[in-house]
Amino acid sequence: MDSVYLEVYFEAPFWVGIYQRHENGWLTASRTVFGAEPSDAEIYAWICAAWHKLRFSPPVKADLPNFEPRNPKRQQRAIRHMLTQRPRMTKAQQALQAGRELAAQTRKSAKKERLQAEKERKFQLRQQKKKQKHRGG
Repeated sequence: MDSVYLEVYFEAPFWVGIYQRHENGWLTASRTVFGAEPSDAEIYAWICAAWHKLRFSPPVKADLPNFEPRNPKRQQRAIRHMLTQRPRMTKAQQALQAGRELAAQTRKSAKKERLQAEKERKFQLRQQKKKQKHRGG
């Protein structure tokens, strides 16, 4: 595993954490809702207790983020500029979205098969009743 990142942010009305795993140029992500603002100790304890329970999204091709130190004033200007821009989806959010779409497709196909089987069962029942009526029963 190359690296793991956790980003905690406020998404009204809850605090949300997005876990990102970078492995060999691929990114997988998982999202967790914390509720109230968690402290660092609570986050660490939660990671130790529940890391194996996280469901990560399918892998998405991505490069490792570059965390080089910047001039503080330049960083403030960049942040102010980003706040005026419309928010974009991050790679982690795209990975989560892909996972949701995959789950939706799976549910949709399972429902279609279930409805088709029910339709076939009802058709067979009607045919059986027709034969029974034709025989005089």
